Amino acid sequence: MMKPNRRLIIGLLLLWPAFALAAESGTAPAWDQLSKEEQQTLKPFQERWDSLPPERRERLQHGAKRWQSMTPEQRAQAKNRFSRWQQMTPEQREMARQRYERFHQLPPEQQERLRRRAQWFKNLPPERRAELRAKWQNMTPEQRQEYKEKWRRDDSGPGFDRGMSPRPERPGRMGPR
Repeated sequence: MMKPNRRLIIGLLLLWPAFALAAESGTAPAWDQLSKEEQQTLKPFQERWDSLPPERRERLQHGAKRWQSMTPEQRAQAKNRFSRWQQMTPEQREMARQRYERFHQLPPEQQERLRRRAQWFKNLPPERRAELRAKWQNMTPEQRQEYKEKWRRDDSGPGFDRGMSPRPERPGRMGPR
C-alpha cells in the first residue's frame, strides 16, 4: 500500500498541468476585463481575443497601456514607424531586428554615442543628408569599413571632406568648422 506522502506527490504531479493552465489563464485578461480605453485601442483583436495565446494578450494589453500614455505627437511617430515597418520586406525586417539586438547589446555609452550621431544626421538639411547617403552608397565595402573604424575611434562625427561634426565648436552651432 502507498504511503500518504507518495499519494499526495503523485496527485500533485497529475494535477500540475491543470494548475499551470489555471495560472496561465489567470495572468492574461479576458476581453471584458480590459478597460474601455484598452478595448478601444485593441478593437481589431476583439473577435479573436479569447483564442490568442496568453502571452500575446499580455503584450497587447501592455502595448495598449503604453499607447494611452503617449502624447499625440508620440502616437503620430509610432504610426509612422509602424507604417514603415509594414512596408518592409521580410529580409529588411530581419535586418532591422538584428540591428536592434546588436544595438541593445552595446554598452550604454556606445548606445548614447550612436543616438547623438543619429540626431546629428537627422538635424542636417535634407540636401546634405542626401549628399552623405550618396557618398556612402558609392563607397566600396572596404572604404565603408575603414570609415566605420574611423568613426569608432573619433567621436567628431562623419567629416567626409566637409568637416561636419555632431559636436560643435561653439554651443548651438552645427555645421562646417
